[in-house]
Amino acid sequence: MTTARGQRTRPGRWRVGTLFTVVAVTLALVLSCRAAPPGGHDRPSPPPASLGWGLTHTQYSADDGEQAAVSAVRDALAERSLPQNQHIMGWGADNPEPSPGHYDFAALDDRINFIRRVGGTPVITLCCAPDWMKEGAAGSTDWSRHSLEAAPAPEHYDDFAALSATIAERYPDVRHFMVWNEFKGFFDETRKRWNYEGYTELYNRVRHALKRVSEENLVGGPYLNMDSFGPGRSTYQSSLKGSWGSVDQRVLDAFDYWNTHKTGADFVVVDGSSFTHDDETLPDRFGALDKFTAVGRWVRARTHLPLWWAEYYVEPEADGGRDRWSEQLRLATQAAGMIAMVRGGATTGFYWNPQKRTGPCAGCLWRSTDLTDGTGGEPQPLLEFLRRFDEEFPPSTKYRTVDVSPAGAPDAWVLADDDAVLVVNTLERPLRLKVDGRTVQLAGHQVVWLRRG
Repeated sequence: MTTARGQRTRPGRWRVGTLFTVVAVTLALVLSCRAAPPGGHDRPSPPPASLGWGLTHTQYSADDGEQAAVSAVRDALAERSLPQNQHIMGWGADNPEPSPGHYDFAALDDRINFIRRVGGTPVITLCCAPDWMKEGAAGSTDWSRHSLEAAPAPEHYDDFAALSATIAERYPDVRHFMVWNEFKGFFDETRKRWNYEGYTELYNRVRHALKRVSEENLVGGPYLNMDSFGPGRSTYQSSLKGSWGSVDQRVLDAFDYWNTHKTGADFVVVDGSSFTHDDETLPDRFGALDKFTAVGRWVRARTHLPLWWAEYYVEPEADGGRDRWSEQLRLATQAAGMIAMVRGGATTGFYWNPQKRTGPCAGCLWRSTDLTDGTGGEPQPLLEFLRRFDEEFPPSTKYRTVDVSPAGAPDAWVLADDDAVLVVNTLERPLRLKVDGRTVQLAGHQVVWLRRG
């Protein structure tokens, strides 16, 4: 059901009394600033361009369900203030503007309010677009994938930018915005390449609209899927390659065009999987993770902006993926994948949380809040790890080398700073090694945290 939530409004005229009040308040502020000692807090610090490691809410989350289960998730998330991402339409949010100038923000309000209540840093992905902006009928919503993933028509780029600005005004505490999602609807079937000109035009208009709302709004793109093909394949082969395969040259062309023609950005966004377009993990599950490092270094060679991974996947469907992997293997692969992203220069990443309402949910961060058996909302191992990783390795981390033996320990992935060491056993069998002179015994695919010093 579509609900009108009001129209865009213009500021009213000031009255004389209001003007006097503003002048008085301004004078008081000026005097207080003069009296403030050196180093006083004249203005709040600007928002950071890097946020650390968090999650994306999808169709089902913890903003509703059994009260005890919802409370359990809130308590778990409140223990560590993670960045949390929400799309404006789809993935749990209704059509925000079913017809021009008429809004329905109820579902988006619920998600943003949930993030606020648990102390998270809210992030908004500006995707997808109302039907009337993409040749659909005003006042209706087609939730089919074909319709949802369509891009706004060029004549509606300004309308989408205006909607983005309205959302930024509605949630003034949200300072981080990703523009669109994986170039959805921007593939040119005639030229068999991405319509990067169209996306960049949309991006620039949205960014301009958000900066007009507030210069402190931070905007990033292009949120490209770094798709790849296996070694030996000539399909759209590029120079960005390794034993894991080769990134599709058309994706790199799209990134370079956006990077050259954007009017500005506060951070850069990519996403992708360790496996290939054909669901291959090459040369193996853990070796394939080197792709994250290679992509990151390729991006960082082209820009000094902070690097975000909006999505990252390590479990291909052809390999059984979330349905057949053990929790220990899943955790080990996710941990090693995050290490690989850090090695590539990433400072922010979002785990795409595949919550379900019922039944087992492999890869979910918590048990469904709809469960009534007393287990609803229980944090799962991946959430515990995500919170720990964000705590130990925030964006400001200065990473350090560690002494690992046998030399190099190729079967162990290690990440460390002055305080903590993360060790991942990539083998199914136990592994014994020394880390900074300390003997560590790991079970198959075990992930351990060590304190340094």
